[in-house]
Amino acid sequence: MAADITQAQVDAIFPTVAKTIADALGCEVDEVGPDASLINDLGAESIDFLDLVFRLERSFKVKIPRGKIIEDARGDLPEAEFEQKGVVTDAGLLRLRTFLSEVPADRFVAPLKTTDIPRLFTAETFAKLVLRAQAEQGG
Repeated sequence: MAADITQAQVDAIFPTVAKTIADALGCEVDEVGPDASLINDLGAESIDFLDLVFRLERSFKVKIPRGKIIEDARGDLPEAEFEQKGVVTDAGLLRLRTFLSEVPADRFVAPLKTTDIPRLFTAETFAKLVLRAQAEQGG
């Protein structure tokens, strides 16, 4: 759960995560702030997410399954209650807002297409992804 992750834990690994993101996206490390949207602010494309996850796995020696952020955000909410016809439901939006607590609230705009969820992901989202993977894998 995201609630188990402390700001101190995020701060401890963030410099490595930021450097990894900067390397993957070909930008400067100082552009990678915790709330920088990887797509909207840093110009990432979906293919960049695969590269980024691979680099993070290598840096932190963890395994991160594809689609893990959205799967974890959905939690025990059935897919049909999370999204309908490619649009995130109100219940789904609430889950995303809670799970992606590092994302500025004004970025959660309804209707949100499921294909636009990655636009919400920030540098801190990926730091938390690494921390959850470490916790799950006992690292």
